[in-house]
Amino acid sequence: MSAELKELKVRKLAEAEEVDFGPFSSYHPLVADGDTPVRTGIQVCKPGYEAKMHWHPYVEVLFIIEGEMDAWQEDEDPVRLTAGDSIAIPIGMKHSFRTVGNKTMRLLGIHSNPDRVVNYLDGETREHGYPVLDE
Repeated sequence: MSAELKELKVRKLAEAEEVDFGPFSSYHPLVADGDTPVRTGIQVCKPGYEAKMHWHPYVEVLFIIEGEMDAWQEDEDPVRLTAGDSIAIPIGMKHSFRTVGNKTMRLLGIHSNPDRVVNYLDGETREHGYPVLDE
């Protein structure tokens, strides 16, 4: 089901919640109330971060704001992305990404769904598709 947007919706990064994704990453949900046809957020990834292999039941688009990352689908070679680049990931494609180099990478994640849904191949998901962190 797709939510219908009927008015302007403004969200400011400076006012966004910070969700812990572990020692090397955090996420700031922006348009993320479940009442729009898309969900967006900024992910900040320090050097050494690598996302667990996962997939979404919708198209995901990642836009690199700063830094560099390698992104890949399961069993394929990575593609290098730098600031200004974007990648569209098809429905159900198992994929991952990691920060490259010694600089922090920031990306805008655009989920073509009102809610963030993440299915990890090896790991659990908590509310809003956030990863369950090891204690």
